[in-house]
Amino acid sequence: MASPNPAEGWISCRRILWFLAIAAGFGAGLAGCHRAPPLTPQEAEGKHLYSVRCAHCHEDNDLALKKVPPDLHDVFSRTALPSGAPATDPDVKRIILSGKGMMPSFAGRFSDDQMNDLLAYLHTGLR
Repeated sequence: MASPNPAEGWISCRRILWFLAIAAGFGAGLAGCHRAPPLTPQEAEGKHLYSVRCAHCHEDNDLALKKVPPDLHDVFSRTALPSGAPATDPDVKRIILSGKGMMPSFAGRFSDDQMNDLLAYLHTGLR
């Protein structure tokens, strides 16, 4: 029976360490690719407004609505809103302010700055 060559063991060990280092670096690179940039102050304010004024229906449905409101994740990545209207800032703003179907009007509940903040957050895809 041949005795193990210590040099071969060291080479195998070095190859394993090299492979692990490459794999770890590759994984870290991939994780960085999928990480979204931080929210801007405007988007963060919009997120707050969304969470206190919109999420009750569009996320949690904690009002026990029989008809579940549309999902607004990635609403601006679509060509049309669930209502069929174009997915544009003016159309989203119009629906928010005038209401649609079971959704009440939010006219007078958002300042112009708040509406811009909310739209900026909706453009993030709700991250």
